[in-house]
Amino acid sequence: MTNPWLALESGADAAERAGELRRAHERFLSAGAVDGPVRAVVAESWRRSARAVSPDALAPLELTDAELEDYRDAHPLARVLPLFRDLLGGIADDGRHLLAVCDAAGRLLWVEGHRGARARAERMNFVAGARWDEAHAGTNAPGVALTVRHPVQIFAAEHFAVSAQPWTCAAAPIHDPHTGRLLGAVDVTGGDNLTSPYSLALVQAAARAAEAHLATLPAPDLARAVTLAALGRDDAVLAEGPRRIRLGPRHSEIVVLLACHPEGLSSDQLSAELYGGRALNPVTLRAELSRLRHRLGPLLDSRPYRLRVPVRADFQELAGHLAAADAEAALRAYRGPLLPGSDAPGVVWQRRLLDDGVRELLVTRRDPALLERWTRAPWGRDDLFAWQALLAALPSDSPARARAARRVRDLDAEYGLPFG
Repeated sequence: MTNPWLALESGADAAERAGELRRAHERFLSAGAVDGPVRAVVAESWRRSARAVSPDALAPLELTDAELEDYRDAHPLARVLPLFRDLLGGIADDGRHLLAVCDAAGRLLWVEGHRGARARAERMNFVAGARWDEAHAGTNAPGVALTVRHPVQIFAAEHFAVSAQPWTCAAAPIHDPHTGRLLGAVDVTGGDNLTSPYSLALVQAAARAAEAHLATLPAPDLARAVTLAALGRDDAVLAEGPRRIRLGPRHSEIVVLLACHPEGLSSDQLSAELYGGRALNPVTLRAELSRLRHRLGPLLDSRPYRLRVPVRADFQELAGHLAAADAEAALRAYRGPLLPGSDAPGVVWQRRLLDDGVRELLVTRRDPALLERWTRAPWGRDDLFAWQALLAALPSDSPARARAARRVRDLDAEYGLPFG
């Protein structure tokens, strides 16, 4: 495959590939192994999705009626919706395709197209207000585009959710040109003909046009922009100019989650990100937020809960380096796991995403110097895959090979694996 973001190479038989992918998807669900014609970007998304959602699940509906209307009317992407309609409206009106725009959390804000196509999409909950990020809907073009920050096509059984496998989609992320903050993604969804390279180029061009238009509008006020340090520490530090606020573990989790969701979270959504399915008295969360508001003052807003100013978080900087596949910059930015002591589901998800991303990038790059730095750090000392990659990357005459071989042997024994 020349372009790993395209679903099919030129001349490939779509029906034959769809069958191969369906069988590979079934094998992945039964055995956890990825084989056959599965692209790396899809395989990585399947693994992330399998940790978070069932392949039979439907995307949850998070915004409805007046709440949805108010939220999307205030969203920055509302200002470029007419542009998307001009560029992609013809696709949405042909009876076979849909135009969709989502926010940075994967919530669909607008889903437009012929009534028949929308009716078919409703069966898989592809409707405005539903959340289609990977953690809630599995592998799909908007969800993957938001995760890896890159335009991508997803074809047939590349979708993790079985209900989405009759569809093909192409999506591209959109960033605020003034701040670099991820705003959401634009998507076209339809049939197998969307596997054409032109569909990916079209959504990418639409996203770039939207960013260019937003750049002509007044920039947001960054005078009160704050920074957040949360890598390698359980007590995050929020800094606003000379003011530094050291947060306790629970408040650190809340602020990290709100930084991940600049569009805001309802109390139920924040509770799920913090506590998962555990029963919780709503008063407990309200009390935590009241104490946090006392410390942050006007920085914290409610209905939904959000941070009122842009936040430049160290873990988001790291995510940007991972998206750019810049291994050296990512390793420099990585100061340890995100809130390592936290068991909040939303934080655990983000932590795994970052840790897996750094490890996979370093192992793929096979640079001995970078792997040496990783394995000497506290978080890399017991990383068997990194040590194996280091051993394979070192020249045969390197004096470091003996140490790497011993560490691989020790870890193999510790994990109960045969060496060699």
